[in-house]
Amino acid sequence: MNFYEEKIFPAIIEKQMGKDNYKQERNTTLSNVTGKTLEIGFGTGLNLPHYPEHVKKITALDINPGMNSKAQERMQHAGIEVEYHCLNSEALPFETGSFDTVVSTWTLCSIADLDSALAEIHRVLKPTGEFLFLEHGLAEGATMKKLQNLFTPLQKKLACGCHLNRAIDQSIQESGFNIKNLERFWFKGATSPLASPMYRGVAKPIPMRAVYDDQNNKGLPYR
Repeated sequence: MNFYEEKIFPAIIEKQMGKDNYKQERNTTLSNVTGKTLEIGFGTGLNLPHYPEHVKKITALDINPGMNSKAQERMQHAGIEVEYHCLNSEALPFETGSFDTVVSTWTLCSIADLDSALAEIHRVLKPTGEFLFLEHGLAEGATMKKLQNLFTPLQKKLACGCHLNRAIDQSIQESGFNIKNLERFWFKGATSPLASPMYRGVAKPIPMRAVYDDQNNKGLPYR
């Protein structure tokens, strides 16, 4: 990683995403966390104060080592034990069926190989587990979609791989999840109107045998 990615971008994330409007959305999303929990895209640890009181320990990971210094400082005062890993989400070093809950907040937009990361999330979740996500992504209106497609190449350079135009719900469903609860809303105070369309939901892993059968019935390749 270069100087901007390790030093400048973490400071931008800390300032922008630590604002009160983000805190409110974190509270709402994390209220459903139960059991053994994995958070991907931990960043500077901004979710930590918003976990329910019954959560005493989480496993967390982030690919950017520049996030680590602020994250470590926040961990020391959180009252939650954090098992921290500096690595990406595309190949997780955890056993299959390890977690009751996986959390992702504003992370899926910037994962290089999103399909692999979602497949790994599916793998490490227990069959009864839940994937809680809060993400910005592809808008519903045609004009906004065009603008998001137009500006995504620039956004990826400015925000370390962030895509404005990912259809979050579609990607999650195609990776073997059933979304049992999905909320689409416009988030006031985002870094840009192009990053304001939000997806918040709860997804449950479908057994891979069922995913295989469904994809074959539709003539789709199994992944």
